[in-house]
Amino acid sequence: MRIGTGFDVHKLKEGVKFMLGGVEIPFIKGAVGHSDADVLMHAICDALLGAAALGDIGVHFPDDDEKYKDISGIEILAKTYGILKSRGFRVINVDSVVVLENPKISKFIYGMRQNIAGILEISVDDVSVKATTTEGLGFIGRGEGVAAKAVVLISNED
Repeated sequence: MRIGTGFDVHKLKEGVKFMLGGVEIPFIKGAVGHSDADVLMHAICDALLGAAALGDIGVHFPDDDEKYKDISGIEILAKTYGILKSRGFRVINVDSVVVLENPKISKFIYGMRQNIAGILEISVDDVSVKATTTEGLGFIGRGEGVAAKAVVLISNED
């Protein structure tokens, strides 16, 4: 078995769609990036790739490659999982936390868990998504950005 960790952060900007865990969150601001800037999916992808010692999301989906412009976090996670599966890995579980001041996302978390579990071919009971704030501190506390951290456990089927 192998453990991997991932982290991602994106700036928030008014008038941009806010995608988180493959769910569109209604809010005045959204995350800005080359892709759909889904920090949760990106953190999980980095954790998966790291656990398998396969580099990071930037190696596989570089932000200077136009074919990844506006790619969804769902698609990035599916492609990442395909890379792992092709090397004989399976996912045991995912634990993650989203760090943002607003909006409150608790009513969207189950949908995020379902999206992640479906792509990774695991039970929704094996996917944890939590949320926290920075109590008004720093760029996240000022509503300027959003971050996510993830830890995954994978195993090699061979």
